[in-house]
Amino acid sequence: MNNFFTSSFLVGFFASTIRMATPLILATLGEAFSERSGILNLGIEGIMIFGALAGFVTTYFTHSLWLGVFAATLSGLLFGLLMAFLTVTLGLNQHVSGLGITIFASGLAYYVYRAIIGSPTIPPTITAFDTLKIPGLWKIPFLGPILFNQYALTYIAVILVIVSGYIFFKTSFGLSLRSVGENPEAADAVGVDVYKMRYIALMVGGSLMGMSGAFFTLAQFNMFIFDIVAGRGWVAIALVIFANWIPSRIFWGALLFGGVDALGLRLQGTAINIPFQYFLMMPYILTIVVLIFTARNASYPSALLKPYRRE
Repeated sequence: MNNFFTSSFLVGFFASTIRMATPLILATLGEAFSERSGILNLGIEGIMIFGALAGFVTTYFTHSLWLGVFAATLSGLLFGLLMAFLTVTLGLNQHVSGLGITIFASGLAYYVYRAIIGSPTIPPTITAFDTLKIPGLWKIPFLGPILFNQYALTYIAVILVIVSGYIFFKTSFGLSLRSVGENPEAADAVGVDVYKMRYIALMVGGSLMGMSGAFFTLAQFNMFIFDIVAGRGWVAIALVIFANWIPSRIFWGALLFGGVDALGLRLQGTAINIPFQYFLMMPYILTIVVLIFTARNASYPSALLKPYRRE
């Protein structure tokens, strides 16, 4: 038990918390963009899985990690475009469309992997991102290794939290986006193109989800396995409710979930005699608890799940 309170344990735990939170930050920001426009994107899990594959395969053949990030982001954008076509242009049910995209994207990822990589006994690997030490800062006692020795994608995720908050609440685009999600009829009446705003929001959201998937294969791991996302997309949907669609709260909420993940991994390596399956369950139990206490009082965008048709 004394090992839990050593400086090295705490530095490792907090640094791991930030890393585990990174894909959740990116995916939840993506879902926030979608839902702020009034569209629930349940395709998030599948988009993340395909993003993980797109990033891995591109890096595997080009040996460029940033090309992998670009490919994953582009794949997410295209799935966001597909979601927009189904729900905005065709006006199909958002639940059915999102779940359909998750099933389609997941199946397509597995098919592409089998077609390109095959079924090797040992999965192929890539050289993943190494952590990026910020000169002069990462040597600060205790905080330096936690805050300034992270993956480049982690720094990008933190910057995107700030950028997203600024876009949502300080720009005319953000005002239009929120008005479309709250009252599309009123937004249309004052000249906001509801269809265009929802298309943009879903493509931006899909891009962030795809980038989130790339984190698993290009930073956290160095290979693609079929359950690599492990339900983090569904956790992101709970997290956006917990955060009330506000980017700064998304950041802190992601740290909470990431901390539970990191704690579970570290407890598995201790002498505590508890089956590891219980530690693996912890993030999902927390998700259920969060939904129980926050979903009822959440301030949902008023037009969420409501298709819009100009009369």
